[in-house]
Amino acid sequence: MDPVIVVGAGPVGLSLALALAGSGVPSVVLDEGPGKDLPRPARTVVLHADTAAMAQRLGCSPLRDEGAYYTAWRTMRRGRDTRRTTFEDGPAPAPLHVPQHALARGLRDAAGTHPLVQLVTDSKLDSLEQDDRGVTAHTRGAETTWWRGSYLVGCDGARSTVRKLLGIRFPGRTAVERHAVAALRTELPWPGEALLHRDPPHETTARPLPDGVWRLDWLLPARGELVTPDALVTLVRDSLAGWCGGSTPPYDLLDTGVHTLHHRLARRWRDGRAFLAGDAAHLLGALGTQGVGEGLRDAENLAWKLALAWHQGASEALLDSYEEERRTAVAARLRAADQSMPVLRGGGGLRTLLPGSARTGELLLTDGHLGRGPLGAEPSYAPPVAVREVPTDTDPGGPVANVPVTAPDGSTVPLRDLLGRGRLLVVLVAPGTGVWDRRHWLGAGLMPRLAAAVSALPVRTELLVADGYPGAPAHTVLLVRPDGHLAATFAGVRPAELYEAADTVRWGAPEGARAPLDPSSTTPTTPTHPAVID
Repeated sequence: MDPVIVVGAGPVGLSLALALAGSGVPSVVLDEGPGKDLPRPARTVVLHADTAAMAQRLGCSPLRDEGAYYTAWRTMRRGRDTRRTTFEDGPAPAPLHVPQHALARGLRDAAGTHPLVQLVTDSKLDSLEQDDRGVTAHTRGAETTWWRGSYLVGCDGARSTVRKLLGIRFPGRTAVERHAVAALRTELPWPGEALLHRDPPHETTARPLPDGVWRLDWLLPARGELVTPDALVTLVRDSLAGWCGGSTPPYDLLDTGVHTLHHRLARRWRDGRAFLAGDAAHLLGALGTQGVGEGLRDAENLAWKLALAWHQGASEALLDSYEEERRTAVAARLRAADQSMPVLRGGGGLRTLLPGSARTGELLLTDGHLGRGPLGAEPSYAPPVAVREVPTDTDPGGPVANVPVTAPDGSTVPLRDLLGRGRLLVVLVAPGTGVWDRRHWLGAGLMPRLAAAVSALPVRTELLVADGYPGAPAHTVLLVRPDGHLAATFAGVRPAELYEAADTVRWGAPEGARAPLDPSSTTPTTPTHPAVID
């Protein structure tokens, strides 16, 4: 079968190619540029728990050395501290702040060494055609070339050629926010802590990077005069002096810029065998939200569905569910931002309905920056049929808790480390197994029957064991999608119901597929290890 064609070699396109490769699917990544990411210290990305874990799974090594986790989040108003949030015992890990060029370079290096990823530079797409079996794309550049793929995904940014060739509209709002940005090296009173300083009508954020580097953002009028170099230096000096007792500390200015944010949402994210992802499908970023993070979520959602289609065929409903799930999630994020704008930017509207609006605005902005609430939380995807025989702290469709699980090789790893390989995960909650050698529980209790049920499932599945899961009693069985969202929960081993739930996750068998075996006819056997069940 032909590889998947990925148009665009930014973080989203490279992540998609690596996620596909992790599921055994080859891809060709068409890069319009020369294959190098120019360092821009003032252009950075904030990754939250799910997207940081994804980047690490994909082999992006610079995250460890060039990124910085917030040690705390501090808010100030009119020069006084109003709130300080730490992450040691919080509901989610600290955000990871990393230069975008470092993220892209790390993903490019990982893709460049993977045998299933072909990177092609200096290749600009100028036409594409589809048929029932695949997509044909034509590029120009150093050489004029035709490419043949099973599917094509446009990850080629806000001015997406793929989107234009497909004739997909991209409506939305222009210049919803405008920021002056600077990266500088200096010493601030709160090393490692990110800061939101609100002094209406002004708003400033400071986010740390390693080696004493900070990214500073100043909210500007949406439409105003150009920011001159002198004006930007004045912003830097005034902000540093305000935080450091009235005198400006020594600083080394590394990079500056003005960043204009737009809110747009493509009408369609799928056209036959062609898809859109990342900035080609949506633009957001106001109120602390992160466009790159949403693009990585696009890649993770789409990758396992394309992998299933590539390996064994997928229903049209499964491929359609990419747009249904991701477009709905991004639309909700944009809607939340639009509703919050009047509160946060002093334009009236909801302000008159919300008592304590200054405090409300502070919390809304904190949610956006920290990946919480309607502006930032990891999305949930409503399953076609919600199966919840056992209530847990995670609703069906929600992101699973990152609990330790016993992997097939007997090691204990965080659950998120095993995502992104195109397989469903079946997790048995069995208190006490964490202290026993796996040889003692592989053939005991529910494991033989569960292993037999898993072996009969219609998609590739990995069987795991957890010592516990939030809100789940002993002998709960969790069915988890390849992208880490909970599909179903069961009380014990229920082969027929487990099969039905797994079939629901793939939105039914592809048209013309061979009828599967009856799951209720499986004979219990004792596995030699909790291996990957193909």
